[in-house]
Amino acid sequence: METSLLKGKKILLALSGSIAIYKSIAIMQLFKKMGASVRVVMTKEAQKFINPLLFEALSGFEVLHKNSESWALQNNNHISFARWADIMLIAPATANTISKLCYGMADNLLLSTALAFEGKRIIAPAANTAMYYAKPIQEALHILQQRGDLLIPPISKELACKIKDIGALETPEEIVSQSARVILKEDFWDNRTVIITGGGSQEQIDSVRFLSNFSSGKMAQNLALALYLKGADVHLIISQYAPYTLLHTIAIPKAITIHKVHNAYSYQECIHALICSHAKGTKMPYLFMAAAISDYRPESIYAGKLKKEDMGDEFHLKLIKNDDILGSIDKEKICTIGFKLEEKNALENAKKALYAKKLDAICLNTLQSNPLGTDENEICFITTKDIYTFTKSSKFTQSMQIIQQAALLKKGLS
Repeated sequence: METSLLKGKKILLALSGSIAIYKSIAIMQLFKKMGASVRVVMTKEAQKFINPLLFEALSGFEVLHKNSESWALQNNNHISFARWADIMLIAPATANTISKLCYGMADNLLLSTALAFEGKRIIAPAANTAMYYAKPIQEALHILQQRGDLLIPPISKELACKIKDIGALETPEEIVSQSARVILKEDFWDNRTVIITGGGSQEQIDSVRFLSNFSSGKMAQNLALALYLKGADVHLIISQYAPYTLLHTIAIPKAITIHKVHNAYSYQECIHALICSHAKGTKMPYLFMAAAISDYRPESIYAGKLKKEDMGDEFHLKLIKNDDILGSIDKEKICTIGFKLEEKNALENAKKALYAKKLDAICLNTLQSNPLGTDENEICFITTKDIYTFTKSSKFTQSMQIIQQAALLKKGLS
């Protein structure tokens, strides 16, 4: 799934003359790893930094530039390129290119192609800070966004002029994830608030110790990415957040809001706050409860660090039960999907939880086939009417299958 996420999708990568063009090599490689076809159009100034031959070798297509445009075979000119692509990504986009795009100028092949292209354009600027913030460029970017272009703003970094400030081209991973979202967005998930919990809760014992479990949070992070790519407004509630590379290519995109929590109580408080703040939206929010919340917590938290000399040969820790977070949620205005890890009588116990907690669905996985912390999973998606079993695959693949079934729960209703 990972290598075919963008299979059949066609991306036109447009390169203007900036030293940031070196990042475009990584952008192309990431798109290729995700299964997309990529063609390149370059300005004469862009060729001063990188020879078109490099992009031809990486893409498998002839690069469109001033000396290669041909009308003989009708497949290597600005009109054919514009008709071919699903999206057009201009990265890097210089101040000169941005200004000319705004006013519909077409004095080079990049601009001619952009003018002929009728799909979604994505603009990723790279410029000196003063040039980027210059009033004409800011006005041009504002106009382009009003017309429907997506802007991926530059980041703060040491620039070619040795000043550290805003102006550097965004990272290839972030550019690719935002571009992929444009391609994969679905109306059902677009602008829908989704809350995802992940990781294992941490119940404090003293100032340096806590009770927890082996939950890695990987399933939650993969769910978050999958839902982001489908257009959702994603909130990830997670403990011990340590981003890792998803899809073997990209990490968690910046637009996903991370809420770092610790114990069961902080999970509960964050969930309730988010539900309250988003319950009145035009689309019903979703909650994916993938976190492994501790059933019990220490009755008392010890101040400072417990010393073994004081604890003796035996140390008895009194535990009290945590609240049932899923059971306490008002589910009238939210679609709730639980996760359950079982060892024995798995299906029976999952169905009991589904009805007892009044969930819309529950994702069951077993300890025997899905040890905690792995990169793969095998899930049964259970509703009150059906059971869908997903064969063992990567957690991202499982996530895409889960959200496909999750959408069917409320399609046509909200």
